[in-house]
Amino acid sequence: MRTLESLLDEGAGVPVEGWDFSWFAGRATEERPPWGYARQLAGRYAAAHAVLDMQTGGGEVVREALTRASTEAARVPAVLAVTESWAPNAALARAALAPWRAEVAEVPDDAPLPFPDGRFDLVTSRHPARVNWPELARVLAPGGTYFAQHVGVGTAAALTDFMMGPQPVGDVRSTARAVADAASCGLRLVDLREATLRLEFFDVAAVAVYLRKVIWIVPGFTVEGYRDKLAELHERILDQGPFVAHTTRYLIECSRPAAPL
Repeated sequence: MRTLESLLDEGAGVPVEGWDFSWFAGRATEERPPWGYARQLAGRYAAAHAVLDMQTGGGEVVREALTRASTEAARVPAVLAVTESWAPNAALARAALAPWRAEVAEVPDDAPLPFPDGRFDLVTSRHPARVNWPELARVLAPGGTYFAQHVGVGTAAALTDFMMGPQPVGDVRSTARAVADAASCGLRLVDLREATLRLEFFDVAAVAVYLRKVIWIVPGFTVEGYRDKLAELHERILDQGPFVAHTTRYLIECSRPAAPL
C-alpha cells in the first residue's frame, strides 16, 4: 500500500498542461456524455470551410476531430484557427495542429478575438472556462453555427465542498444562462442536451492532479495548501473506497441568422 506522502509527491509532480487525461487511467474514471462530441465534431469539420475553436487547451480535441474528418471524408476546413489563454497549452496546440496549418491565437478567455467580423462559418469549444458571447457572435458568419460542449452547474460539487466546505452554486454555468446570453447576441438556439455523469477517484494523487488541471473546481488549489484535506480524503478512500462526485455537461448548438436577401 502506498503512503500518503508518496501519493502527494506524485500528485504535485505530474505535468498538467493540455487536455490529455490518459494519466488518469486506473486512477479515476468519468462517464462520457451520450452524444459523442468529438465524433460529431469530425462531421462538422468535414463540412465546414472556416473553423474557430475557442479555448482549445493543447488542441487535443481538435486534432482528434480533424484526424477523423480527414480519414472519413478526406476533407478538412480550408481555414482553421484556435484560441488559448495559457502559454504552455498554446505551445502544445501549435505542435498538435501544425499538420493542418492552424493559426493559434494566444489571448485571454474574455478578451476581444483577433479575427474580423463574420470570419468563421463554424465556431466550436469543448469545456470553455467562460464564453464571450458578443465576440463569438461577431466572428460567426451569417448562417454560421456555434457547436460546443459546456461544463454545467454543480460539476464536481461534492469534491469542491469536501475540500473547501459547502459552497454556493450559482447560475453562471447554467443552460438557462447560456441560452439567454446567446439570444441577447442575436443567436438562435438549435439544440440543447444535458447529462449528469459519475466521477470516481481511486487515490488521492488522482484528486491532486485533477484539481491542479481543472483549476475552477477548487480555485487556488495547491497540494501543500490543501495537505490536511488531502490527508483526510486519503483516509476516507482507504476506509470507504473511491470518492464519488458527479459532473454535468451540456451540448449546445446555436446559429446566427442568415443575412437577408
